This record gives sequence, C-alpha cells and structure tokens, in this order.
Amino acid sequence: MNHRRLEPGRVVIATHNQGKLREIAAFLAPFGLDAVSAGQLGLPEPEETGTTFRANAELKALAAAHAAKVPALADDSGVAITALNGAPGIYTARWAGPTKDFRIAMERANREIGANPDRSAKFISALTLAWPDGHVETFQGEIGGVLIWPPRGERGFGYDPMFVPEGYAETFGEMDPAIKHAISHRARSFRMLREACLE
Repeated sequence: MNHRRLEPGRVVIATHNQGKLREIAAFLAPFGLDAVSAGQLGLPEPEETGTTFRANAELKALAAAHAAKVPALADDSGVAITALNGAPGIYTARWAGPTKDFRIAMERANREIGANPDRSAKFISALTLAWPDGHVETFQGEIGGVLIWPPRGERGFGYDPMFVPEGYAETFGEMDPAIKHAISHRARSFRMLREACLE
C-alpha cells in the first residue's frame, strides 16, 4: 500500500478528551505539526455509530478533516476484558456515564468480572489520519495486561489506574508518563502511523 505523507502544518486532533489530546499532541510535537483539538475549534463530536474501533476512528477523523479543511487525527480506543467477552470494547467511554466519571467505569468493570480468576485484558487503539479529500490511513495497536483492584495511581486517564501492562508492576496510573507513552496501545498505533506517514 502506498501511504500518504503528512506534511508539517496544522492538524486537528478529533477529540474533546483533554487526556487523549495531551498524549497525541506529545506524539506529534517532534514533527513540526501544529496540533489543535476539535474542542478548541468548536467542532461537534460526531455520533460514534461504528461497530469497531477502526470504524469509529475513521468516522471521527473524516468529520474533523471535512469541517476544518485540514488533515485530522482521531483515536478510538478502549479496553477489552477477556472475562467479559471483549466488553466494554467500543463502549469503554460510555461505561463512565454522561459525566465521564471513570471511577464509575472502573467499578463496573471490577463488579462485572466478579470472582472470575481471569482478569486479563487489553487496551486497543485505532488511530486514523484523514485528509479533507476523504483519504484515510488507519493503524491499530494493542497492549495486554491485567486489571487490578483497587485502582492505583493518579496519572493517566480512563481505566489507567486499574491496568497493569504485561511485564510491569505499576499500573498506567502510577507509571511515569514517558514510560507509558513508550509502550502503550496508543504509542504502538502511533509508531505505525509515524513510520508510514511522517518519516
């Protein structure tokens, strides 16, 4: 497949989530890209009607690219819990309710796993780069680990305080952000995008 190179300039990060915006902007910083969020531009959040992370990432990136008339980058990500047959999956953020309170989401995940000894899970990130002409490039990264209870750490966002990645003792909520950004699902999808479209 021939990948399209993203040239330096403005790029819209199709999110209203400040934690996600910080992570993606940090990834983009070395490449001469002026990152601005959909929230800062007053763009509405499109309804996520896709049935996969990839479909929702593409939907969000295309909506932002068309509205802003510049390339847009969107991430759709979440946690897939083995004992729950991959739930919450694309509904990861919705488990946090209308107030986006992830303590509620983490409590629900722990409650639904219950006494099941299998607490394995994986974070998945689909990252889509879209241009105003409709061209898209999508890359998906994953990282496995286990969900612990009670949550630990105040860093990160979402389910980070209950997720311990494979090979580590700390949760994403405890981990130095530089280490998390080097190993996370989003780091893996961004690495693929970087190699295809930025280098």
